[in-house]
Amino acid sequence: MNEQNVQGLRRFRPHPRDTAFMKLALEEAGAALAEGEFPVGCVLVADDNVLARGHRRNSRAESRNEIDHAEVVTLRRLLEEKPGIDLGRVTLYCTMEPCLMCYATMLLSGIRRFVWGYEDVMGGGTGLELNHLPPLYAAMEVELVPGVLRAESLALFRQFFKEHDYWQDSFLARYTLSQSSEERS
Repeated sequence: MNEQNVQGLRRFRPHPRDTAFMKLALEEAGAALAEGEFPVGCVLVADDNVLARGHRRNSRAESRNEIDHAEVVTLRRLLEEKPGIDLGRVTLYCTMEPCLMCYATMLLSGIRRFVWGYEDVMGGGTGLELNHLPPLYAAMEVELVPGVLRAESLALFRQFFKEHDYWQDSFLARYTLSQSSEERS
């Protein structure tokens, strides 16, 4: 299997189909950016079928909140449209590494495969070693696939941080703006 262990975490190389689904997540991120939102797009897929799509909401509105992340918005959409669906066979595709809140939400919902484009150096949750947590999490086997279409995701985040003030003075903004668009693609 195309697996490597990094700090006790199982990271896998992408499957060829991962690129196609990540392109759909990038479309969602582009829609978020066009709305002035933080450009995170998400797609939930099972058996090579797109089940739900979504993007970040309310990052810049007067009702600004940190709950309407793309992953949560997309999962809610899926659960509303297909209640009772088995999430154990679902893969999450996201333009940014899920934060701790989103990662835990997806894990508790049954999702075990995560594919993302750009690393969240400030709040990414996938570096958390599950075997150091209580039994509920420690027993989970998770597949992590980082860096799929990273350059394309990076370009959206660079554009956002150049044009908007959300998290402008954060470590993530400084890191993102310091990245060359050709790096780590």
